[in-house]
Amino acid sequence: MLRLIANSGWLSGVRHVRSPNYDERPLECSPDLIIVHGISLPPCEFGGPGIDQLFTNCLNPDEHPYYAEIAALQVSSHFLIRRDGELVQYVDIFKRAWHAGQSSYKERERCNDFAIGIELEGTDDLAYEAVQYETLAQLVQILRNSVTTLEVAPVVGHSDVAPGRKTDPGPAFSWTMLERLLVVKNLPY
Repeated sequence: MLRLIANSGWLSGVRHVRSPNYDERPLECSPDLIIVHGISLPPCEFGGPGIDQLFTNCLNPDEHPYYAEIAALQVSSHFLIRRDGELVQYVDIFKRAWHAGQSSYKERERCNDFAIGIELEGTDDLAYEAVQYETLAQLVQILRNSVTTLEVAPVVGHSDVAPGRKTDPGPAFSWTMLERLLVVKNLPY
């Protein structure tokens, strides 16, 4: 069962792969935005160790031609949802992960300062798996229920905060499906 471990910034019931690519959020800055990304390493391939290696600075540039281009990057995200629905956490939600880069949302610059980054294993033009939407909706609900500043946090795409620079999660991502799942999960039991 997923839940936030008290005062830790980490969820229980998920695989933890601690990334060194984070720092403190600015003073008086708490997460109040959720950004959905899409990623696959190598491009258009799924299930391998590339994403974990990228976020932990262990990507071998000799393993794939694309890795040579990105191996020196120091990036991370708070979470990754794999194609099979597995949830991985890389960074404490109260710390600043390095996922959005140059970005702005509603005239606020540097979205990493106030956002939670969630990567979905996929590409812009390949449909995401139903189980990924289920896991994403569950994660959003847990974050909203556990962190006061995320209670009504909007969920946006990387393309929304970095238009023209980023396209993910792409046209294959169904915002309607996510919205439907979030509405269902908000119904009283």
